[in-house]
Amino acid sequence: GGPRPRPGQEVSVKVLGALEDGGLVERDPRLTFVPGHGDVVEALELGVPTMQPGEVSFFLAACRYAYGRPGSRRCACREPDVPPEAPLLFEVTLLEVRDGLDPQPLPPAARLRLGSQRRERGNFHFARGDFAAALRSYRLALHALDGPATAPPGPEEEEELQEQRVKCLNNCAAAELKLGRAEEALAACEAALRISPDNGRALLRRGQLLADQGRDAEAALVLRRALQMDPASKVIHAELSRLAKRQNPLSSA
Repeated sequence: GGPRPRPGQEVSVKVLGALEDGGLVERDPRLTFVPGHGDVVEALELGVPTMQPGEVSFFLAACRYAYGRPGSRRCACREPDVPPEAPLLFEVTLLEVRDGLDPQPLPPAARLRLGSQRRERGNFHFARGDFAAALRSYRLALHALDGPATAPPGPEEEEELQEQRVKCLNNCAAAELKLGRAEEALAACEAALRISPDNGRALLRRGQLLADQGRDAEAALVLRRALQMDPASKVIHAELSRLAKRQNPLSSA
């Protein structure tokens, strides 16, 4: 049915994934990704480039090529959880191969589903300590959420898109910190707060990062705002106490 996908091309596939007992755990009628970008399981990363458009293939994947030793919790495209150390049988149909990375217009619901899939994949990498791959997946998720739409989102869809963007930006900040890039982490927090000024997670991390830079007065303002969102947070109380001692060391003597 035509040439196999080349490096850098985008593919769309229909995927079914089943456990050894036949239980269906993954179903996606149109999964779109670029092989090599790390936002799908490795069985698909390796297998789909061997296919031709229209071909149906079966891939029996050991757990390391599926969801690894920890397995995976459910998301929009998976039904029950994937148990730890579970091999999976994938039935894959290669629907389309496209040149270039220009995002195609999608309905808002499809943008949300694709963004969620890529964010989940980032969480998969993050949990395994591959923070560069996690960051790549979170950025791909943002790319999907911000891509062109076939129609304007309704009020509920727009609210969910914004919530997903904030989650991705917070996750980007966490990955940047793990990679030792404090300035990039701070920028991600500030981007999240432009969307959701009262987001407690972004406020706390921004306050911590400002404190680490010695910007104590700014940090205190941000952390007090975070405390208003979560008055019982021991972490925020501890950060404010640390700042107070640093600003007035004699008070702790």
